Amino acid sequence: MTPTAPTTALTADQAHARLDRLTVIDVRTPGEYATGHLPGAYNIPLDHVGTALPALRTAAGRGDLLLVCASGARSDTACRRLAGQGIAAATLTGGTTAWTRAGHATHRPADTGPRTRTPWAMERQVRLAAGSLVLAGLLAGEVWGAARWLSVAIAGGLVFSAVTNTCGMAVLLGKLPFNRPQPTDLAATLAALDPTSV
Repeated sequence: MTPTAPTTALTADQAHARLDRLTVIDVRTPGEYATGHLPGAYNIPLDHVGTALPALRTAAGRGDLLLVCASGARSDTACRRLAGQGIAAATLTGGTTAWTRAGHATHRPADTGPRTRTPWAMERQVRLAAGSLVLAGLLAGEVWGAARWLSVAIAGGLVFSAVTNTCGMAVLLGKLPFNRPQPTDLAATLAALDPTSV
């Protein structure tokens, strides 16, 4: 059985002071990552952390890992997964939200032309989807009363999401094509973290 590695948390200011000594892994979706990420961060979405274990183990052997997401919830989940595999990692308390609130710079991929559009942050996608479904349930309920249960179900899901600090809708939205990493992008990230795997 693999020993559990320690996990820690760094504030935005602590991470900023050590940024040149950290390997930063952003576990958000590629769309969220494209909206702005910590300088030098690699994008490995949370649902690909298992695939990336060998590369993350190699990177952790070279120095400290810092896992980042929007609020700190997904990066904390990723840290616990890595700890279970014997890989020590820290999470950024408050995520990129706290990072930008502290006034630290983020990087964005360079625009590739006038038609380049950055996908929305996951929180914004969830708000749009949840609001649209609630509205659809209420409007459809004018014709068919049972359709209002859709609004009730979404409202219940949002309450559950807040209480548990999880989001099933974000998980589902994360599976949409524009939120998924391109296989070549993920392969390039893993090769950068572990050149011996190529």
